[in-house]
Amino acid sequence: MTNALIDPVRLKPLLGKLASRFDIDALPEASSSSDLLLERAAKGAASGSVLVVDRQTAGRGRRGRHWVSSPHHSLTFSVLWRFDGGVERLAGLSLAVGVALARALQALGMSGVALKWPNDVLLDGRKLAGVLVELSSERRSMLAVIGIGINLRPPEVAEQALDTPVAAISDQLPDMPDRHDLLAQVLLELAPVLDVFARDGFAAWREAWQACHAWQGEQVAVLRDGIVELDGICLGADSDGALLLETAAGVQRCLSGDLSLRHV
Repeated sequence: MTNALIDPVRLKPLLGKLASRFDIDALPEASSSSDLLLERAAKGAASGSVLVVDRQTAGRGRRGRHWVSSPHHSLTFSVLWRFDGGVERLAGLSLAVGVALARALQALGMSGVALKWPNDVLLDGRKLAGVLVELSSERRSMLAVIGIGINLRPPEVAEQALDTPVAAISDQLPDMPDRHDLLAQVLLELAPVLDVFARDGFAAWREAWQACHAWQGEQVAVLRDGIVELDGICLGADSDGALLLETAAGVQRCLSGDLSLRHV
């Protein structure tokens, strides 16, 4: 596996008929692929623009967390996609992207890949990849910048310095795929998932997400700023991407992106 900068020319044949759907750029270092792609979107960047940044100095996850990024240990990139309609049409988008990531990793030979609400990909209960969707409204549509980070090898920082146990592709695939093959496979899975999502919303992908749900039927707690707000049996996701939790007071729906989920 090579850690050389992603070469858009090399990617084209790997994408086949979908090559024309993506405009791929790569930088060795920058603040954040999503921030830069949002700036490019404001200047007219096309839907399907992809920006890979090997070393992000200000990469982030949900609730402002820092995402550790280096070309040897991770693949970090963002994808720009436009959707007709208002923001309500995009409920559950991060979950649908998770389905695409799980399918891509499975296609490359990984097993035991699971999904956690609302934006994590797990391997053996540890975080393998994450998704951060940032939205911006346009005249008659919504713009989504989908940030994706995948651990290739364990991060260089001590695990106790991270907020959650981490996994890496190398844990299961010692002979890892080239990063071009990994990125191409993710994009090949992502395009059809986003096409169907644009037409039918998360409801079209709910069954596939549920099939990969890591904590189905298990006891969980929902936290806000580290404080437990709800606890109960996790029933997965509703057709709009809301978390469903069976509590003593009945089934509760949770939609807020400020919430986090913990195993009990």
